[in-house]
Formats: sequence, structure tokens, C-alpha cells
Amino acid sequence: MPHALAQAVELVTTVLTVAGMGYFLAAILAARVFLLKRRTKLAPFAPGVTILKSLKGLDPGMIDAFRSHCRQNYAGDYELLFGVSSLADPAAAAVEQLQHEFPERMIRLIECPARLGTNGKVSTLIQLAPHARHDFLLINDSDITVSPRYLERVMAHFAPVGQAGHSSASGTGRTDPPVGLVTALYRGRAHGTLPSRLEALGIATDFHSGVLLSWLLGGGLQYGLGSTLAISREALDRVGGFVPLADYLADDFELGARLFRAGYRVALSADVVETGVPAYGWCGFVDHQLRWIRTVRDVSPWGAAGLVFTHGLGWALLNVLASGLSPVSLWLLGLCFFLRLSLAMTVGAEVLGDHQVIANLWLLPLRDGLAMGLWAAGFAGNTIVWRGERFHVKDGKLSSV
Repeated sequence: MPHALAQAVELVTTVLTVAGMGYFLAAILAARVFLLKRRTKLAPFAPGVTILKSLKGLDPGMIDAFRSHCRQNYAGDYELLFGVSSLADPAAAAVEQLQHEFPERMIRLIECPARLGTNGKVSTLIQLAPHARHDFLLINDSDITVSPRYLERVMAHFAPVGQAGHSSASGTGRTDPPVGLVTALYRGRAHGTLPSRLEALGIATDFHSGVLLSWLLGGGLQYGLGSTLAISREALDRVGGFVPLADYLADDFELGARLFRAGYRVALSADVVETGVPAYGWCGFVDHQLRWIRTVRDVSPWGAAGLVFTHGLGWALLNVLASGLSPVSLWLLGLCFFLRLSLAMTVGAEVLGDHQVIANLWLLPLRDGLAMGLWAAGFAGNTIVWRGERFHVKDGKLSSV
């Protein structure tokens, strides 16, 4: 019986290793297609836009991230609205410093004291939105750093159909739906600790591989990423505004999904932004990873189960053990590791421009092994930790434990 069990494990891990290699190849193809697509020149379009930022406390590098938004080469008018639940929040002082440094920019700090749902960020956005002066809104996280052409590249996706340089058709004779949301990829900037480096490596070499593959297979995205959510008021009003999102954990995913179901397209910008990865200890790292996988499992059970095929390197290592170091298993491990490195370099270094990837490639086996274990642990419960509080996640919504 033990021999039969070992043979079964060997067979299953062999199949999953081969499937994982297929996933790596498909993701590399998706990344290559994206690299070609993002060379397409978009029509110049620079409508007025209001940047909304929900703040709570100070994050590392936050003031520098704010400054990058004030240094935009943008032909249109834009303003920045920062919301805090209390003016005593340390983030308020950072906004006041920004106002002093950039007096030529329209920068407003608004107190948003009401708690309108379990998601504090969305609660603040609900209270910020009525103060916006423009017909386009852009939401991103407090620690997002952007390039000087960020607004130009993001807002160009909203160019009216028929404007020079704007593609109104897919090439198959049908007209594409209007753009309702523009989102963007991001790279993580690690802060010192090993868990922080592992998370940044995962963002660059694993998470965005899946995003790009879903983008390719779906003919575009069907969800948003919190790094950038640019939307017109018209589209936002059509899906009920921010209010229905007040109890959702993955508000970015939910907003994009609602717009897609309403007949809008979710566009992926060529601009890549940068986010800070906290200097996690191991507990913080595990809490964050479990929050992510349990959120994915809740909003898309089949999608979470499908992540089994993304752990090719982990399955290859288990296959080596199950087969007793057989030559075939070692050959599969070598080929799988080569494809994993190729995917990491293609997505992390080429698509995202993450200069940390090469230096941290030696951590890939450790990172992938931990990710595989945490993926399995993600199915063992529905409790998550967010900003120091514990919640249950069900049907995408949060409830206090």
C-alpha cells in the first residue's frame, strides 16, 4: 500500500508539474503580447480629473508618493482630495506639508468622520466624491508612486470613439464597449525584511503573471486593481456609486466587475506604478497572504482552485521527492525552474521594470514553497486580519469577528 500511494503521489505531482509548466508558458506569452500592445499610441485626451485618496496613518515613503502626483506633465486640469477620518490623524500633517510645497496645485484635505461600512477606505471615498470638481475620478492607494506621465497615459484611454489615434473596433468588425474603468499594474518596493522582499518578489513574478494571463484570455480585464481606479462619474453613477461597495473587502475587484457587467470595458494602462511593501515580520506577512487568498477564494472559488496550476515549481520539488530522485523528475524540475525564471524575468523585469527582481531571484524556491503552503491554508477558514482587526469574509463582504 505505501508503494502504491507513493506511485499515486508521483503521478499526480508529475501531471501538476507539467500543467504548471504550461501555465508558465501561457503567462510568458501574455506578457509578450502586453509588451507589444502597450507600444500602441493613444489619442491625446486630457479631461479634468480629481484624484481621491483615503488616508489612515503614515506609510513609509508616503509623502514622496504624494509629491509624484503633484509633478504631472498633464495638459488638463487636476486636483487632489485627501480624506481622513479625523484631522488628528498623522496623515493630515503630511497633506499640509504637501500644500506648502506645491501652492500651485489644487490640494484639499477633507475630514470624513462618518463610518458608512466595514471598509474604511470606501467609507472615506463616499464622503470625498461630492467635493470633486471634475467629471473623472481617479482613486489609488496612499503609498502609490507614479511617473510624470501617469495621468496622461491613464486618461488617454477615455478618448472619445473616433478621435484620432483611438481604436473603436477590435478588428473583427464589432465595436468595442466604452471604457468605464482604467487600471494599472504595479511593482512592490520592499523595505528591508525578508518577508517584505518575498512579498515584493511575489507581486512581480507571480501575481501579475496571473493578471496578464487573465487579461489575454478574457480579451481585457474584468476587475480593477487598487493601484489605479480611474472612472467617469457617468459610469460610476450607473453602477450605484461607491455606496454599494462599503462592506466589500476587495472593493477594487468589485468595482471593476460591476462595470464590466454593466457593459463597460476595463482598460489596462501602459504605465506601471510603484507601491511600498511594509517591513513585515513573519506574522504580518502570513496575515496579508491569507487575506489575499481568502478574498480570492470568496469572490472566485474556481479561480482560487485554479491557482493549483500556478505552483509548478512546488509540484516539481514534491515530484522529485515522491519519485526518489528519478532522472525524469530531476529533468522536469530543471525545465520547470528554467521556465519559472523566464516568467519572473519577463513579467518582473521587462513588464514591470522592477529592478529588485534580479537580485532576489535566488529566493524564488523559498517564495514559491511558502506561497504553495499558504494557498492550501487559505481554504482552511474565512477569517482575515486587516489593519489590526479580525473579520469574516463571506460573499465578498466583511463582518466583524
